[in-house]
Amino acid sequence: MTIPRQLPNAITIARIPLAVVFFILLLLAGTFGADDIVLRWVAAGLFVLAISTDWIDGYLARRYDIVSDFGKLWDPIADKLLTGAGFIGLAILGEVPWWIIIVILVREWAITIHRFTLVHEHVVAAAWMGKIKTVVQGVALSWALLPLHGLVGQAAWVVVTQVLMILALVLTVASGIDYLVAQVRGRRRSG
Repeated sequence: MTIPRQLPNAITIARIPLAVVFFILLLLAGTFGADDIVLRWVAAGLFVLAISTDWIDGYLARRYDIVSDFGKLWDPIADKLLTGAGFIGLAILGEVPWWIIIVILVREWAITIHRFTLVHEHVVAAAWMGKIKTVVQGVALSWALLPLHGLVGQAAWVVVTQVLMILALVLTVASGIDYLVAQVRGRRRSG
């Protein structure tokens, strides 16, 4: 079976408008308060769908040997737009502390900007720790976004959310350090 060569990239790019729609729906759900649980479910479901496409586009690109520099560059950007929308939305709604979000977003965008500065030399693909970080962020955000507190109890939901967010924070910082160390080593080898 063959697939169109641009399918993984199209899936990657589709995450960008999905991130915008998700963010608007999340804020609308928060504006209407707890009365609009349906809108919160829709926003959370859209996030879960969109974050799942990160696995799908990567799988297709590797499986059919159509990995591209475009995908290596834009896949992490689309991920950061989506997860950034989730983190900021949860902070705006007062569900996750701003300090966690600020640390995560500063690391995410600093690495992204650095990748853009290197794009004329080479494209920096995500390392294994960065991929684990993205998975944990996706799980943490999915849990926090899904209105499961009615099923598991408010206290349990809050505790699990806090634990997952701290884990996402630790992995985000650790993978940022790993990225910087790898870049320094790479420069020493090439220079």
